[in-house]
Amino acid sequence: MNAYFIHDQRLGISLPSLDKEWEEYSEKEQHEILLEWEKIRGTIPDRIAELEQIINHKQEQLSDENNFTRSCQLNFEIAELASVINDLWIWYRMNQTVSKQVHQ
Repeated sequence: MNAYFIHDQRLGISLPSLDKEWEEYSEKEQHEILLEWEKIRGTIPDRIAELEQIINHKQEQLSDENNFTRSCQLNFEIAELASVINDLWIWYRMNQTVSKQVHQ
């Protein structure tokens, strides 16, 4: 299945990497791709929860931080993690219609 997906380091999940139009894949290939995507998609809420825990830890550090430079760094890291969570939710929601196709 690696031929159809590539790991995204930033998001921490594999994303579709299709080199041709969807209709050009055989019905069997489409089914395999959709099933694999469903497995990956199912891990997204857990990945988000993991990132939220990291954010919470960084916010705790931030509340006790007196060094301005370190506070700025923590804020930057929190913002980046929040951006990753946002992107993960987009991928999760964007493909809900794909999920319905798999189960039909």
